[in-house]
Amino acid sequence: MIDFSILFEDGEALVIDKPAGLPLDRPRAGGPCLEDHLDALRFGFQREPHPVHRLDQDTSGCLLLARNPKALKRFAAAFEAREVEKVYLGIVAGEVTGESGTIDLALSKISSAEKGWRMIPAKKGKPSVTHWKVLSRKPGMTLVEFRPETGRTHQIRIHALAGLGHALVGDPVYGDGKVAWRTMLHASELKVMREGKEPIDAYSPMPLDFAAFAFELPIAEQPDAEPPASEA
Repeated sequence: MIDFSILFEDGEALVIDKPAGLPLDRPRAGGPCLEDHLDALRFGFQREPHPVHRLDQDTSGCLLLARNPKALKRFAAAFEAREVEKVYLGIVAGEVTGESGTIDLALSKISSAEKGWRMIPAKKGKPSVTHWKVLSRKPGMTLVEFRPETGRTHQIRIHALAGLGHALVGDPVYGDGKVAWRTMLHASELKVMREGKEPIDAYSPMPLDFAAFAFELPIAEQPDAEPPASEA
């Protein structure tokens, strides 16, 4: 049993810190997945919680689960209406030009016998928008904050390649799959506004495999950073 970190919890919502490498659904070849742990994540509630959105198998971080059908419907509608604030960290396998910007590239799904399925930029694809900001640089790599407005499959991964000119480190589909054991993408923050209730507000700290790249971060961006001392 995985000992999930619980990032947010109340009567209708649960946000877990999903580990990298754990798929949400059972792989065709079999093996462990999130479904194996939903019963344990009831924590005394009658129903098993249900994932509201998707995270790729390799992606770590904030995953929202709904504890009842009504909550699931409301949260899913919030995602569809782009009313959810999402922040991701990604390590880009190259030196990104510029400090911040917006990638507005429609995406479409293609498939071939040789490479399987993947997403590509396409004028007739589904609208896809991602805002980005450079957090830190080192030779040959850039740590980037991504704020997707839309939630298309592989959106950040293909937007990094097509919009920033480099795939994410470790990405076996859009990059070379080297340097890291997984695609270096982490869902660090999730915020969902709720009528008549406090918002769902969750934060997942930078995982160890990200920290191992030893990017230098400004004090304001460092997890658990102490606020500056006030002057006398």
